[in-house]
Amino acid sequence: MRRRLVAILSAVAAVAGLVFGAPAVTGHASQAAAAACSAPNWVAGQWYDVGAVVRYTNGGYYRAKNANPGYDPVISTWYWEPYSCDGGGGTTCSYPNWVAGQWYDVGAIVRYTNGGYYRAKNANPGYDPVISTWYWEPYTCGGGTDPGNPGNPGAFVVSEAQFNQIFPGRNSFYTYSGLTAALSAYPGFANTGSDTVKKQEAAAFLANVNHETGGLVYIVEQNTANYPHYCDGNQPYGCPAGQSAYYGRGPIQLSWNFNYKAAGDALGIDLLGNPWQVEQNAAVAWKTGLWYWNTQSGPGTMTPHNAMVNGRGFGETIRSINGSIECNGGNPAQVESRVSKYRQITSILGVDPGANLYC
Repeated sequence: MRRRLVAILSAVAAVAGLVFGAPAVTGHASQAAAAACSAPNWVAGQWYDVGAVVRYTNGGYYRAKNANPGYDPVISTWYWEPYSCDGGGGTTCSYPNWVAGQWYDVGAIVRYTNGGYYRAKNANPGYDPVISTWYWEPYTCGGGTDPGNPGNPGAFVVSEAQFNQIFPGRNSFYTYSGLTAALSAYPGFANTGSDTVKKQEAAAFLANVNHETGGLVYIVEQNTANYPHYCDGNQPYGCPAGQSAYYGRGPIQLSWNFNYKAAGDALGIDLLGNPWQVEQNAAVAWKTGLWYWNTQSGPGTMTPHNAMVNGRGFGETIRSINGSIECNGGNPAQVESRVSKYRQITSILGVDPGANLYC
C-alpha cells in the first residue's frame, strides 16, 4: 500500500506523519468538587484535580477521574466521567458495573468504565461493550440523553445501510457501530454547518479512508518490512511497546511512536504503551482516524475538517493527507481515485459534491 511522507522526519517508509502535542497547561487552579448543578463551565487548558466537577458545552456535567490539564471531557474519557446532579444534567441509571468474564443474558444493562450504559443484544460471557458491538448496544436511561453514551447512530448523517453500500467489501473489523461510537470524540465532525456541509464532510472523510485502506479492507500496514522503522528513539518516552510496534494501523494508518503518543494523549487512551488497541478495537481505530481528520494538517495548511466546513473543498483534504505526494501533479491517478469515490459517496448521500475537488 502507498504510504505518505512524514512531515517532520525523512522517513525510510512513508505512512502519515502526524505530529500533535498535548494541550498546554495555562493554569493550575485547583477545582473543588462543587455541587453539580452549580459547577463551573469547563475551560480548556485549566488544571483540574481529581473530583472536580464541570459543566461541559453540551450541557452535561463531568467529574475528573484523574487530574488533568483541561482535557476535553467528551474526548478524554480516561480523565473524565459523566456526573449526575440533583435536579438536572445526568442520568438516573443505577445498573451494576460491567464485569469482564461475567455472563450476561439478553437485555442485561451495565455501566461501562467510560460512564456510559450498555444493554446486551445477545447473551455473552462478559465481552467488552465498546469492542463487542454485536453483543452490546448503547443504552439511554432516565428519560434523557446519557452524556457518557453520545454515540447515537441515528445522529450520524450516514445511515448504516448507506455505509454498507459505500463499502460493500469492507473488512468486518470496520463496523458501523464502531464508527458511530467514535463520533463522541469529535462532536463537530459531520455536525458543523448546514446539512449539505455535514454530508459533504462525512463523504470526504469516508472517501479518503476508502483510499487509505483499499476500501476498508486493510487494518494494518501490509509491508511488514517497514515495521521496525517507525520508532523515533529521540523522543523522551521512547518506544515502550517495542521497536517494531508502531506500524500503520486503522482507517488513516496511524504510524510512528510520537503519533501514537499524541493521538493517545488527545483521546485519553494509552496508545503509546498499547498501540495494538488500534487494530483490536474498532471504536479506537475510528477515533484515531477522526483525530487526524479534526486536528492535523499534515503536509497541508489546515485540517481536513476545517477544509470542508470552511468551503475549501475536497481537494484541500487530499493535500492535508497526502499532498506532498499526490497534489500539484504528483500523482494524478491517485487524486482521481479519491475524487471518484467522493463523488460516488455524495451521490449515495444525495448531496452535491461542491467545488474544488482536486488539489
